[in-house]
Amino acid sequence: MNTVPDLTAAPPLREPAPVPLPGFDDVLAAAARIAPHAHHTPVLRSRSLDALAGCELHFKAEHLQRAGAFKFRGACNAVWSLPAATAGRGVVTHSSGNHGAALALAARSRGIPCHVVVPHNAVATKMAAIRAYGATLHPCEPTLAAREAMCAQVQAATGAELVHPYTDPRVIAGQGTAALELLGHDGGFDALVTPLGGGGLLGGTAITAAAVAPATRVYGAEPTGAADGHASLQRNARVTELVPDTICDGLRGLLGAPNFTLLRQHGVDVLLADDAATVRALQLFWQRTKQLIEPSSAIALAVVLAQRERFAGQRVGIVLSGGNVDLEALAGLFAHA
Repeated sequence: MNTVPDLTAAPPLREPAPVPLPGFDDVLAAAARIAPHAHHTPVLRSRSLDALAGCELHFKAEHLQRAGAFKFRGACNAVWSLPAATAGRGVVTHSSGNHGAALALAARSRGIPCHVVVPHNAVATKMAAIRAYGATLHPCEPTLAAREAMCAQVQAATGAELVHPYTDPRVIAGQGTAALELLGHDGGFDALVTPLGGGGLLGGTAITAAAVAPATRVYGAEPTGAADGHASLQRNARVTELVPDTICDGLRGLLGAPNFTLLRQHGVDVLLADDAATVRALQLFWQRTKQLIEPSSAIALAVVLAQRERFAGQRVGIVLSGGNVDLEALAGLFAHA
């Protein structure tokens, strides 16, 4: 079982220059920009899961999005917002899988080059998807420093535009369109819950909820083995000393600086679940809905199931972030539970 690292006493990080924060107007512009390209995903319900959770659950099915994850929203918005001259030089990013695949697909939709820096221990099926969408892969060591260094090398060699997986304002605005659709489809929620890795989805959700449904509480779901977001909010300063240890490969990125600012501005809370609880939630969702989601997605259901008193009797919207599961690893995942 994962334990929560004690990061509250760590020294503050020296932050980079601030990135302009997106607003709700940017989310609305992103929704219009990606409409010809992205799926308007359905909202799923399950009476049996409602009964187990003690609340009314509405699942935004982003595992049915193009490229199998919500990441296509932000990547598509970034790619299609580029001026023609910039777009012609291509785009580059670093990603353990879903963002890389999403950016590759978005770039292919515009007919421009895409470069993806990938840690060599990334999930094989996700690397295969990035290749299949036409990107050039650049392997690196599985550290943030190695990713960023390789991105800088590719930028210098190609002139490609960096589209960061979660700190890019265009990406954050694009991710906020999932909550915009959810609130428009089935508004009146007491709470919205999304997974938390780098904070692009949660930050975009917080922007949208504040504008459309200000009474709705927004929560992030984070692995106990990658709880830098939880620790950052507890100490009111961003933490980056953590080495993530979780099966949620899509949530191993550390909370970004602009994302942290957005979470603080909008009063977002972060709830934790260990890997065993996350896999049990994945199994349960598969059994009750016949839908396969990845652990990084199932954690949002896991925290709601673990927090029955907090959510009792409420209407809760959950963003299912992705469904790109390595099928060969399923047996090992289920053994984890």
